Amino acid sequence: MSHYEHSYLLLLERLLSAPIRMDRTGVGVRGLFGIQLDVNTEEGFPLLTTKKVHFKSILHELFWFLRGETNIRSLHAHGVTIWDEWADEQGELGPIYGYQWRRWQGYHGEAYDQLGAVIKTLRENPYSRRLLVSAWNVAQLSEMRLPPCHVLFQFYAEPATGRLSIQVYQRSADAFLGLPFNVASYALLLHMVAHVTGYKPYRLIFALGDVHLYRNHEEQARLQLSRTPYPLPYIELNRSKRELDEFEPEDIQLKNYQHHSAIPAPIAV
Repeated sequence: MSHYEHSYLLLLERLLSAPIRMDRTGVGVRGLFGIQLDVNTEEGFPLLTTKKVHFKSILHELFWFLRGETNIRSLHAHGVTIWDEWADEQGELGPIYGYQWRRWQGYHGEAYDQLGAVIKTLRENPYSRRLLVSAWNVAQLSEMRLPPCHVLFQFYAEPATGRLSIQVYQRSADAFLGLPFNVASYALLLHMVAHVTGYKPYRLIFALGDVHLYRNHEEQARLQLSRTPYPLPYIELNRSKRELDEFEPEDIQLKNYQHHSAIPAPIAV
């Protein structure tokens, strides 16, 4: 069993006995605060095997973020519906993740490509302690259909070993449905950024604020805990790509993904 899947399943076990709290949705949760997941991507690509996780949705959502898009139309073009519950009648979500990553608005209307600037700095000054991208734009939170859950990420380069790591701060984590998506999405981003900056992907660290298991996900969590994990899959990238924005979804291949069946669970909105 991979260290990642072991840590994740232990988290589910802890949540099943955690205190009950009320929440914004009214469903009710079991919650913990201040949890860390530390994933070594050298073990394999962190996609859970004790249930099938829909990699296609993760892949197209990440490219949607990378293009700075905020309307679900292009997600629908690829059969991805994970943002439907929050979009307005026109399919718009407001200035959420990708908008902030690639087009953060300055005081005078100028747009800042935070992620592009981080990649430039990784190439020119890899020891920088300012390799951060934030989605928590206080001035625009009221315009977002859903304020960002994963609010900030930071890269850490090790030029001597050629390794690149990423740490993510997530203020709110839906442990059963959302967190497995988030971990795989940032692992994929780490692989892509590492490739275009000449590094090998290494650690993926999630600092979780409010991590919770919805009350209507408890039986699903128990089912998942009854299953025996498989070895993790791995990712192959198109090695000819040299810039992040050159990548297309077809340049990413998930290999050897052996998994148990999916476990459906309702989304709390």
